[in-house]
Amino acid sequence: MVNGAQAAAAAAANRYMLVDALRGCAIVLMVGYHFSFDLNYFYRLGLDFNHDPLWLNLRVFIVSLFLGLVGISLHLAMRHGFNRARYLRRLGAIVACAGLVTAASLAMFPRSFIYFGILHFIAVASVVALPMARLFWTNLWLGAALVVLGTSVQLPMFDRPPLQWIGLMTHKPITEDYVPLLPWLGVVLIGIFIGRWLYREPLPRLAGWRTTAPVGRVLAFGGRHSLFIYMAHQPLLFAVLYLLTSIR
Repeated sequence: MVNGAQAAAAAAANRYMLVDALRGCAIVLMVGYHFSFDLNYFYRLGLDFNHDPLWLNLRVFIVSLFLGLVGISLHLAMRHGFNRARYLRRLGAIVACAGLVTAASLAMFPRSFIYFGILHFIAVASVVALPMARLFWTNLWLGAALVVLGTSVQLPMFDRPPLQWIGLMTHKPITEDYVPLLPWLGVVLIGIFIGRWLYREPLPRLAGWRTTAPVGRVLAFGGRHSLFIYMAHQPLLFAVLYLLTSIR
């Protein structure tokens, strides 16, 4: 009988290491960003996450990397046949974690709780974009159009709370994390296009990239467990900084 360690090793060997490692890079950047945010929260460092171009652009890059990989992963989920049970399990885990994020943020930041953050978006996009997972050039053009639409059009009607999850608002809502459908669905569709281009037949060398280097393996490991790390890192960082602040 194959034991748990052997099963995990076999599952890792069947994954696309390049995608896992890139997701691991996104995780490292996200943890660094949130650690800086938490330091600013506890120690009042004067970092302006809402207006400073450095932090604004870093956030856009991190979210774009995550959501582009969501698109690539949607294509890979369809590449050799759609596994409905696996898809539903993953979707259910994301929905449950999104609910926990809303509940926790409501307790900590009742005036700016997260009602449509990155996990809420990924859950919705995983459903909306799934029918597009087998398309190619259509995703590039439609994705680019949605990015342009979402970043250039602002309509007062979308400022109403029931429609804020769509985007197109005239101002950013008061919330700790906000990833609306537009323009970010466009990034997911572009990710599907990249996935179909990268993992075409015959498989390019880059698509099959693997490494035994420690850094690459650690990043890939983090990418395979990105949801767990996302859910665990902020409570851990907050707890450590709270204890340090209390001791001081």
